[in-house]
Amino acid sequence: MALMSLQDAAFLLPETREQPMHVGGLHLYTPPESAGRDFLRDMYGELLAVEEIAPLFRQRAHRSLATLGQWAWQEDKELDLEHHVRHSALPRPGRIRELLALVSRLHSTLLDRQRPLWEMHLIEGLEDGRFAIYTKLHHAVMDGVSATRLMQASLSADPDDRQLRAPYLPRESRHKDATGFSPGALVGMARGAVSETIALGPLVYRAADRLIREQAAALPSAAPRTILNGPITGSRRFAAQSWSLPRLQAVRKAAGVTLNDVILAMCSGALRSYLDEQDALPDAPLVAMVPVHLASIGKGSGAGNNVGAILTNLGTDEADPARRLETIVASMQQGKDQLASLSRLQAIAVSAVAMAPLAMSSFFGINRLLPPPFNLVISNVPGPRQPLWMQGAKLDAAYPLSIPTVGQALNITVTSYVDSMEFGLTGCRRHVPHLQRLLGHLETSLADLEKAVA
Repeated sequence: MALMSLQDAAFLLPETREQPMHVGGLHLYTPPESAGRDFLRDMYGELLAVEEIAPLFRQRAHRSLATLGQWAWQEDKELDLEHHVRHSALPRPGRIRELLALVSRLHSTLLDRQRPLWEMHLIEGLEDGRFAIYTKLHHAVMDGVSATRLMQASLSADPDDRQLRAPYLPRESRHKDATGFSPGALVGMARGAVSETIALGPLVYRAADRLIREQAAALPSAAPRTILNGPITGSRRFAAQSWSLPRLQAVRKAAGVTLNDVILAMCSGALRSYLDEQDALPDAPLVAMVPVHLASIGKGSGAGNNVGAILTNLGTDEADPARRLETIVASMQQGKDQLASLSRLQAIAVSAVAMAPLAMSSFFGINRLLPPPFNLVISNVPGPRQPLWMQGAKLDAAYPLSIPTVGQALNITVTSYVDSMEFGLTGCRRHVPHLQRLLGHLETSLADLEKAVA
């Protein structure tokens, strides 16, 4: 038994029925032409037959008097693979709609803390003959970026490779890699905000606090309270769709901006339309928390804890898509310039300071009294650039699922795969009604951007 790191424990402490703290992924596959009716059943049998399990997937969370009440990792000596690896089928007609409904329910349930904190669901019954795999892992076990890399490591770039590599097989390294931002890190980051900044020292704290104040002062107003920023329930709704990467790149090139700017502008237009149809569009623009790799602004090599946070004006008070894009570009650039003026340590501290209000609202229930620090997180996580296969089944799409939190009822996470940008929208089922309509608004928003920069 080993004591859990503070970083890992930070994702267990705030977990409630209303706020599950796991991340997930939904992958769609086309079986090989040679696949028979029992292709997925046979794969399920092979996955259950695996005898050697990586230590990371055999450990469960535990605390007792022996650990002085601290969380620790304890090996589960009675690991039951049939509990963790499951085989399901969709009801007819087996549309993507039925798949997303099932995944929404699966993502709503808490992982059993008496067992290792992960599940893998093989899902058949799609009307077009494809199958899906939904996985979820507690954020204390692994972050979203590491989970993406684990997925890549368990697949093959060779369509003729028929070897099955279970993601829970032992590999050389299972250490967390924090070179990217985990979309579900919000509450865990918030939980450690006070201790992190104290540990970094008064001078670093003051520098980080100054930057957050400068970012806030640069915004036209504080983040407005919206339907996205109240209490949440434990029930989730998940919506997902792919967009052509060359299409987004064409907008990027024509406008002379970054790909992330285009993604933010797509989300801005979609959120404006969505809130407007809900009669809930505030006069003040929405503010997004946007993770930034510090290596991209010359802070660090890209290894280790190397992420900063930028508060970005989404310009949702602007009807003109071109002006919204200009607002986003200016806001992002200002935030990057401010981060670049700090040391790497100070820039990391900014994330902790930014999360402090969210920590208080999550743990002390004052989110109804304080304005939200931001309205939502929009995160862009790089994914594999080459096609991948599993036992000859081609991976068609890989959608990320994240963690809505108290006061942050919607999370938008985007990841790339070959020539697609995969959008995953995870929201509280009650407080983000008709979440799937945001997909249509995203398409309209992109089309408006294409016209605006033509």
